[in-house]
Amino acid sequence: MFESGQLTNRLAVYRAQKGYSQQDVAKKVGVSRQTIISIEKNRYNPSLKLAFELARLFDVGVEDIFLYQ
Repeated sequence: MFESGQLTNRLAVYRAQKGYSQQDVAKKVGVSRQTIISIEKNRYNPSLKLAFELARLFDVGVEDIFLYQ
């Protein structure tokens, strides 16, 4: 039987390292600030496209930001 894992993220860590606000990140990837807040609080799992856009913004791999446990 397959057990479902949990997706967590390090978006706030990467955002802080760059000195970006949640609004900055939202504008750069074309989503609302509320979406960024929801992702950071693990209330919303981004689309694959958005996950790649966030990874590209921070010049890291998707798996560096998003962790599947």
